[in-house]
Amino acid sequence: MTSSKKDMPRPPARLVMTTPEHLLAFGFGAGLAPFEPGTFGTLVGIPFFFALAWLPLEAYLIAVGLLFVFGCWVCGASSRLLQVHDYPGFVFDEIVGYLVTCAVLIPGLGGPDWHRALGLLAAFVLFRLFDILKPWPIRLLDRHVHGGLGIMIDDAVAGAAAAVALWGLGRII
Repeated sequence: MTSSKKDMPRPPARLVMTTPEHLLAFGFGAGLAPFEPGTFGTLVGIPFFFALAWLPLEAYLIAVGLLFVFGCWVCGASSRLLQVHDYPGFVFDEIVGYLVTCAVLIPGLGGPDWHRALGLLAAFVLFRLFDILKPWPIRLLDRHVHGGLGIMIDDAVAGAAAAVALWGLGRII
């Protein structure tokens, strides 16, 4: 590939906002941000967390797992419609990755007993770091797994790595 993801032309907002596949894959429009759409997509994960945070840990994990499976389908469908793999504006994967990170904030996993806002901020920063830096094996997954699963898996693993870091940070502090 000779051009970077950032060089890809943006699809028209009217297209993204009128097809259900694009609307969801683009995080309800967050992926149309003119810069750092992944960061804006991660911000969309915060209300998702509040909607799910009341669940017991097991139910939270099941819900996030179902969102991951759904994300594989919706991002794959949007990718096929746009005829491009892992468009930078696809941010449903960031939403789910952030929710994976936040799992340690649900009572029952023994995560940090921080004020919720501080925990959400730490989860945000850690997830974005792992998602942007893509240490092994995240980078390997990003490069070699394709389709909807490929779009989603690197962010889910980045979320898991960030969750472990958040859990460990909570043990130290």
